Amino acid sequence: MPVVIQAIFPVFALILLGHVLNRVAFPGGDFWYRAERFTYYVLFPAMLVFKLGQARLPPSAYLDVVLIICAMLGSMSLVLVLSRWIWKWPGAVFSSVYQGAIRFNSYVGLAAGGMLLGDEGLSLTAIAVAVMVPLLNLLCILMFSMVASQDKVRLASVMKAIATNPLIVGSVVGVLWSLSQVGFHPLLAGILEPLSNLALPMGLMTVGAGLQLRALRGASMPFMVSSVLKLFAFPLMAAGLARLLGIEGLLVQVVVLLAALPTATSAYILARQLGGDAPLTAGIISGQTLLAMISIPLMLGILW
Repeated sequence: MPVVIQAIFPVFALILLGHVLNRVAFPGGDFWYRAERFTYYVLFPAMLVFKLGQARLPPSAYLDVVLIICAMLGSMSLVLVLSRWIWKWPGAVFSSVYQGAIRFNSYVGLAAGGMLLGDEGLSLTAIAVAVMVPLLNLLCILMFSMVASQDKVRLASVMKAIATNPLIVGSVVGVLWSLSQVGFHPLLAGILEPLSNLALPMGLMTVGAGLQLRALRGASMPFMVSSVLKLFAFPLMAAGLARLLGIEGLLVQVVVLLAALPTATSAYILARQLGGDAPLTAGIISGQTLLAMISIPLMLGILW
């Protein structure tokens, strides 16, 4: 448990640092908006290519990742459908609960995976992220189209957004590079390695800069339900499914970590674009990020 806390503490310290710097308007202007775009489109893809390109994972690892991720997302979706039947939430509210309980913050996940599990753990985490991101986007878009969206969702635009997602592109390139076993020329490694080293701290600070703590006022039952499901029930479910499917070792730690993460900041954008409850979503994102400082060490200490 102390080892987990020691590894997780820097993750949340950087998130809080980003929030404080943004609150005092340092460095000023639209720096944090541009920093987030730079991290998303340049730093994280470079890190994924570099780390995954050096990984030497057996082919069975990829199949295990797909199997456990599909089982996790399918099971949690069923739980969420049941929760709507119990609480009778309107579509817009349910869309926020759904996103809050099933999505995850990939920046925090990759940072925590690297710090807690080393390079091999980071590689497995990146592969799991590459599998989860497109599946989650499809599930959330489908959910919005059924319960909340006022406009017709165009599948072609959704598929284009998934295919051009920098995290997915970086992961695919990294996996293909690893399978080719070419390695990195020192000149290329000299460019990718410093970009890779910069990705995680910058990504975490931009997460902190994007927190909207005012949205936590008047936290409601949907906020409580989504947070309990995401931060506590989901990691327990992930550990149980892994055991049921006969999955062992490092991958179990990876999926438990991903399941325990706070929801993604991108959930707010989707809620605003597709007719969801954007203020509730902002509160869920900010509240879960703060609660995760306690829940992640607790759940990893119990389940690892």
